[in-house]
Amino acid sequence: MFWRLLWKLLRGSSGRLVVAILALVSGAMVISALLNLEFDIERKLTQEFRMLGANLVISPGHDAQITGAAPSALMNESDAFATIQNLRDPAVEAAVPFLYIVERAEDTPVVVAGTKLEDLPKLEPSWRIEGQWTSSRDDQIPCVVGRNVAQQLHLALNSPLHLSYVGKTAQLTLVGIVDAGGAEDNQVFLQLPEVQSFAGLPGQIGLVQLSVRGTAKSISDYAARLATALPANEVRPIRQVTEAEGDLLNRIRLLIVSMVLLILVLTALCVLATMAALAMERRQDVGLMKALGGSIARIVALFMAEVGVLGATGGFVGAILGIELSRWMGQRVFGTAISVRWEIFPLTIALMAAVALAGALPLRLLGKVKPAVIFRGE
Repeated sequence: MFWRLLWKLLRGSSGRLVVAILALVSGAMVISALLNLEFDIERKLTQEFRMLGANLVISPGHDAQITGAAPSALMNESDAFATIQNLRDPAVEAAVPFLYIVERAEDTPVVVAGTKLEDLPKLEPSWRIEGQWTSSRDDQIPCVVGRNVAQQLHLALNSPLHLSYVGKTAQLTLVGIVDAGGAEDNQVFLQLPEVQSFAGLPGQIGLVQLSVRGTAKSISDYAARLATALPANEVRPIRQVTEAEGDLLNRIRLLIVSMVLLILVLTALCVLATMAALAMERRQDVGLMKALGGSIARIVALFMAEVGVLGATGGFVGAILGIELSRWMGQRVFGTAISVRWEIFPLTIALMAAVALAGALPLRLLGKVKPAVIFRGE
């Protein structure tokens, strides 16, 4: 009998309940989209910030000094990378060594960076290159130059490039021209062993740049572990990147939480207005049920069940629509779809059911209706 009465109530008041169900579906759709974005925002934002390149640098300590024509401070390549490998942190997406020297190209001084050319795209995914990073020909010493160097020296792909350094000369083949948008556009990039051999510094590097995904705190924690493992070196995050990422993540999360709370309040107010009008219409029905012996608890439970069904239905439908909305938001903001988090469904349904019950306060007041007053037409 209880469920038959509930079905009759839903059918008999379908006109007024449409407004409440639309409010619940709309609120659930936006809330589920925002919650899905909240659960996936850290990964997406981290991916976006990784486009900015390295966010952690390992450099020689202040007491590391090497005199002569070489750079003034160097560190051992194998020791640094052995430590990085031993930590085995999956958040490290790239770790690239660098050794810088100043050579001459056609009597023009240029900064030459020895590195692992094949790993640079992982470290700096935003760099645009014309050509390729390496060459498969064994008879070539490949090099990549910044666009400013290419313009200054009138270089094109496959052009020869002659470098000289402290009486040594080398002939290179230009395989790529990189547009980095920074100081790297004024540099020449070679494979690290070539520069180490040229400078007479086998196994030595100037620094290691790392791209580590995660929040500012997790990156700082990883830097602290590296610093402990490499006491002779200096490990520092690039603050402009890590702090900006953490600050933006906190701001977005605050915005999402604020929007969710605001939507919940507005949805509850809409349901409240609809239920207030519905309560006025049902005063006679309630008076009749109480006159026939219906208990107050039974009557209120009937109306609360009706509202709970509305909230659960609105939450379920809205959650499905919200998933599609979050995918659209991901494509517009991040250029990729937001991953579906299935825990959004029960959370959204529970929130909408709670909002519907909170907005059903006028129906709870129907328990105070007196049958005699209703029968007298008052």
